[in-house]
Amino acid sequence: MTSWLITKVRPLGAEPIDVLIEDGVIAKVGPSIEAPEGAEIVDAAGLIGLPGLVDLHTHLREPGREDAETIETGSRAAALGGYTAVHAMANTEPVADTAGVVEQVYNTGRAVGLVDVIPVGAVTVGLAGERLAELGAMADSAAHVRIFSDDGHCVGDPGLMRRALEYVKAFDGVIAQHAEDSRLTQGAQMNESELSGKLGLAGWPKVAEESIIARDCLLAEHVGSRLHICHLSTAGSVEIVRWAKSRGVNVTAEVTPHHLLLTEDLAGTYDPVYKVNPPLREGHDVDALRDALRDGTIDVVATDHAPHAVEDKECEWAYARPGMLGLQQALSITVLTLSEESGAVDWRKVAEVTSIKPARIAGLEDHGRGFEEGAPANVVLVDPTGSTVVDGQALASKSHNTPYDGLELPAEVRWTFLRGTPTVRDGKAVA
Repeated sequence: MTSWLITKVRPLGAEPIDVLIEDGVIAKVGPSIEAPEGAEIVDAAGLIGLPGLVDLHTHLREPGREDAETIETGSRAAALGGYTAVHAMANTEPVADTAGVVEQVYNTGRAVGLVDVIPVGAVTVGLAGERLAELGAMADSAAHVRIFSDDGHCVGDPGLMRRALEYVKAFDGVIAQHAEDSRLTQGAQMNESELSGKLGLAGWPKVAEESIIARDCLLAEHVGSRLHICHLSTAGSVEIVRWAKSRGVNVTAEVTPHHLLLTEDLAGTYDPVYKVNPPLREGHDVDALRDALRDGTIDVVATDHAPHAVEDKECEWAYARPGMLGLQQALSITVLTLSEESGAVDWRKVAEVTSIKPARIAGLEDHGRGFEEGAPANVVLVDPTGSTVVDGQALASKSHNTPYDGLELPAEVRWTFLRGTPTVRDGKAVA
């Protein structure tokens, strides 16, 4: 029997406790626990205990683009970021639109064993937006898919979107929409604003996102199904989601770390590392996103971790692919943007938006539970006083397109446990 005793940890920032892990499960919690014979002891004095983080939006690129990322390298980055479960998006090569492909992703993730890799199934065949993919077959597969998304592409046809919402309702699935009316974003390179005009870059208008969110909230209300909004990025989108929730629409929304922290001004560098879809927005949008995360209008932080090979990023802005890394810095940026002016951190709120709510949306019963007797030991220990200067070349991801290079960010992940087995030990990934 493998045993771990974590001593003096502060769950969600509360008073210190001891936690005994036996055979992958939280066996006992209490003010003082005697270590069983042979147990390994982790002195967690000063560390914050959180449920293992859950990401609803990760691009692992495998199969097909292993030059940019693999399930193994992405899983290692996730573990170092405090994640115990990530959802692998469907825009792989081939697209994850059949039971066979999602099972391949699922089985590879299990073999790597650093995080639970849960495939997201495509809504439409080949992400083409023309006919529904094998939603039922993917749901019934070994991968047990419950989230479906054409992320990278919007399900633009309202009739098709309605049918998708109706279909997944039968097994309590959710459609995660990349909200972008492509007829309004053709050739777009950055947020449409006064700055885009000055820089000579074609603009991506906010209405392209907001109009799709409004339409899909109405469709979800009509059908009575679950809708999730990917990478919400504008103040107007916040207001639409807030309105929909006030009507009782079963809609949830995510925000990325980069949309919580960075603004369109960075496009002025013409550095393609800052090119992303949806684009970085204006300062007042960032303020609205932070407020919405605090008040619950936005439910979760999701990374949209998007690794790219060197040739796809280190080129002219117009030819660069959109996307940036996020797994290893997401917790730090969440802590930074949720901190009060005094520097105080509501660790329960951090846990809600990075673990508890994502696990509920995804239906992951073994995640988002934390230090609860009888729960699987999927937990992370964080040093709240630590900080890290980001070095893009030293990240675990196979790619290096991080927008945070050189930034000093708060909070360090010291230990990550997946079902009682350390995947990160003293801040280092376990081989």
